[in-house]
Amino acid sequence: MKKVLRLLIFIWGGVLYTFNAGAQDVALKTNLFYDATATANLGLEVAVSPKWTIEASGNYNNWTMSRERRWKHWMIQPEGRYWLCNKYIGHFFGVHVHGGQYNFGNLQNNLKFLWSDFSPLSEDRFQGWFLGAGFSYGYSLVLAEHWNLEFELGLGYAYAVYDRYPCAECGELLEHGDHHYLGPTKLALNLVYLF
Repeated sequence: MKKVLRLLIFIWGGVLYTFNAGAQDVALKTNLFYDATATANLGLEVAVSPKWTIEASGNYNNWTMSRERRWKHWMIQPEGRYWLCNKYIGHFFGVHVHGGQYNFGNLQNNLKFLWSDFSPLSEDRFQGWFLGAGFSYGYSLVLAEHWNLEFELGLGYAYAVYDRYPCAECGELLEHGDHHYLGPTKLALNLVYLF
């Protein structure tokens, strides 16, 4: 996990070093939806022109919830954005990639969404990694001189490889497999601070 955090810091440092970090050219953000699930997250966005920005966001959750529920994961999600008006104001379209690792289990549900059935997470634990990409649309609302509230929805694809175990902490390997996911890949309500 320390290697992932070092990689994120290296990427963000490289982005800041490469581009001139002048007024209103850098945004620091947190996704309030991730915050609500106790997932630590941070995003950094840098302007590369009046209408183009590059964002790198990451999140990390390594907590064990009550009743041995698992929602452990880390993910990085870089994105290029095109703003219809000016950077950090109004509507934008984005292209993102994402990747990470997960360890989910004992999450009671009957959820079936598009071509994915999440109900096996009720009894078994799934551990593995994923990669994917998608497109997004968003809107950034100016709250004050340095503060924005940003809404974003992304749709795309993820390829996941997993190992399936019978319980949260024990058991023999039940299955090794992969899964193709198509659907929402990004949902954000970001609180943004502009430098």
